[in-house]
Amino acid sequence: MTTFSFCKTSRNIKIRYIKNYSKNDLYIVFLHGFMSDLEGKKPKAFLNFAKKHKLGFLALEYSGHGKSSGKFVEGNISKWSSQTKLLIQKIVKRKKFILIGSSMGAWISLNQFKYFKNQIQGFIGIGSAPEFLENLMWKKFTKKIKDEIITKKISFIKHGKYEYPITLQLIKDGKKNKVLNKKINSNIKVTMIHGSKDESVPVVYSKKVLKIFQKAQKKLIVVKGGDHSLSSPKNLKIIKNEISLMI
Repeated sequence: MTTFSFCKTSRNIKIRYIKNYSKNDLYIVFLHGFMSDLEGKKPKAFLNFAKKHKLGFLALEYSGHGKSSGKFVEGNISKWSSQTKLLIQKIVKRKKFILIGSSMGAWISLNQFKYFKNQIQGFIGIGSAPEFLENLMWKKFTKKIKDEIITKKISFIKHGKYEYPITLQLIKDGKKNKVLNKKINSNIKVTMIHGSKDESVPVVYSKKVLKIFQKAQKKLIVVKGGDHSLSSPKNLKIIKNEISLMI
């Protein structure tokens, strides 16, 4: 059974997280995607992997996600990145860690290099979606949806079986968090894993992430028939194998 804890931020937001303390000097930090949580298969699989290999582990739910407090419509990339930074400082402290970001989590992961560049031992992106708010949402919205977001500050967007509340402040904040035009000079292993049948984020976004890293040992794995989440036992095995190569 997974034991959850809560951490209170300076804004009185309670962030739910799971951790595994270890005497080992290496942690795994997992960051989930947009409107996701820690109830899925990936965080549990990576927690069990960490325990098996006697590694530390941290995964958190951003405000407005899962059981963390706060309203989703008040959240944005800046706030979620700040909350991630706080939890890493609290749990991982000064130890090295392998960073794993799923979808939007890869975007938030890239923001962490500003603070923990010397601690990050490796980076794995799963269906990476940096800057998706502008490129995969705003630019593809109809004029009607854009006008609604501008005038009402919010619009509820249907995508498959899900409905996303997209706010004007979320879109504006996303534009302040550009990462694809930056360079990260870290000599680490960087692996992007992307499903060939990902209907949410094109594979090209994983390729764009790799271009950010000029000195890294880079790898792109396109999983044949893989979806956006890559949560099947077969796909999780691929991801865990890549983690093993970074330990």
